[in-house]
Amino acid sequence: MSAITPRTAGGFSLEDFLHQTLSALQLDFTARQRQQLLDYTALLQRWNRVFNLTAVRDLEGMARLHLADCLAALPALQRLAPRRLLDVGSGGGLPGIVFAIGLPDTEVHLIDAVQKKCAFLQQTSGSLQLRQVSVHHARVEALADARGFDCMTSRAFSDLPLLIQSTRHLLADGGQWCAMKGQTPRDEIMALPADVATQIEPLQVPGLDAQRCLVWLRLTSADR
Repeated sequence: MSAITPRTAGGFSLEDFLHQTLSALQLDFTARQRQQLLDYTALLQRWNRVFNLTAVRDLEGMARLHLADCLAALPALQRLAPRRLLDVGSGGGLPGIVFAIGLPDTEVHLIDAVQKKCAFLQQTSGSLQLRQVSVHHARVEALADARGFDCMTSRAFSDLPLLIQSTRHLLADGGQWCAMKGQTPRDEIMALPADVATQIEPLQVPGLDAQRCLVWLRLTSADR
């Protein structure tokens, strides 16, 4: 794979930042995975100029606000080791592409309702040789999957009740949701259906002084 990423900008070294972030999170990435992160960032910057994939434009902002934020969730997902993961509302691949890089043995599905974002996801997964990734251009409510997913992730798709309502038909037996949030969304949790149990996992994002957490959600009954 060719190196296509701008590694520095305004004195900021993306390669150094990623090395420090991966070390702080105790993520043992191979050289290939590290290069995939670098190349993904370059592709995100390049396509963002035309497709407006993220409001963050500068290299350092993308690294601190997006890459580190997504990487901070990876240790928990690696412990879970899902067989099939669906990232709901993948947008520019944050977190779906980052998760696919960090979970090379997981079948990763990315879904978004916006065609241009799906085009970016398709091009990027091909460029990065992420062969376990499938991209779906659809509303998640309309997606059909007979096998179901043992983990469904969301970073900026919706509030928790809508996430459950839109995707519970896709949950495999024993599966769970993993929603990335800032502060604990207590109002959203209070509005969840009675058959949904939650667990909050605080996150510390290296280099970011802000509250972050994962909200894990499970169904407490067999009736989905």
